[in-house]
Amino acid sequence: MTLRRILIGVVAITGLAVLAACSAKPRVPKTFLSDRQLNLEEFFEGKTVAYGQFQDVLGNVPRRFKVDIDGTWDGETLTLVEDFVYDDGATEQRIWSLTKTGEDTWTGTAPGVLGTASGIERGDTFNWKYKIDLPVKDGTMRVNFDDWMWLLSDDRLLNRAYVSRYGIRLGEVILYFEKL
Repeated sequence: MTLRRILIGVVAITGLAVLAACSAKPRVPKTFLSDRQLNLEEFFEGKTVAYGQFQDVLGNVPRRFKVDIDGTWDGETLTLVEDFVYDDGATEQRIWSLTKTGEDTWTGTAPGVLGTASGIERGDTFNWKYKIDLPVKDGTMRVNFDDWMWLLSDDRLLNRAYVSRYGIRLGEVILYFEKL
């Protein structure tokens, strides 16, 4: 093996290691940053507003939006009516039906979501995963969401969602929720 091939291999392995490090996602914590306990049914019951944006993997921010959320909890199902208004004037409504399936587990459905979304609450953190046909200008695009939410205070929640397609990250959605 020539020195050139060895150097090319070292550069390639280093590049892959850097790329893998940059794509790390959070994990459900074993230890917590706070003593807060996130309870989705409590946080989202009533009126909530969220402000967010999508950022692609190159750092571009092609879209920002506001979401007005009306949540109801009937003891079994948390219904979230989400009304999106995008910075370009486009609107969208998504209605989620979430069911608490255990002490800290949830499932959910919404129009456009393929199959059932699943999530786990742990301390001040909630991780929510689902596949959705997301509306785009020319129709829909099937993507995977890996949402991470952190309770910052009794009335504030931070959400970072990793968006991917065919296992390749397209970008991230950052949202800030506030109870009204």
